[in-house]
Amino acid sequence: MEDTTAQELKSYIERIEKLEQEKKDIQEHIRDIYARAASGGFDAKIIRQIVKLRKMDDEDREEQETLLDIYKRALGMSCEE
Repeated sequence: MEDTTAQELKSYIERIEKLEQEKKDIQEHIRDIYARAASGGFDAKIIRQIVKLRKMDDEDREEQETLLDIYKRALGMSCEE
């Protein structure tokens, strides 16, 4: 392998490693925030669900909520029977 090609490969690998470490640090910060929210009386599972829902576009979120409602009704779990 040429020196420039080997150096380029090494550069890619080092950048990936740096980003992986940054990702690990960010995930740790996120866990800390969930823990603080939980200690403040909030339900971390519900917060996670809200974060997930906020990432979705409106159409996908509405479709998922409609399907969830249909399934709940089919299983007798809905309050709106």
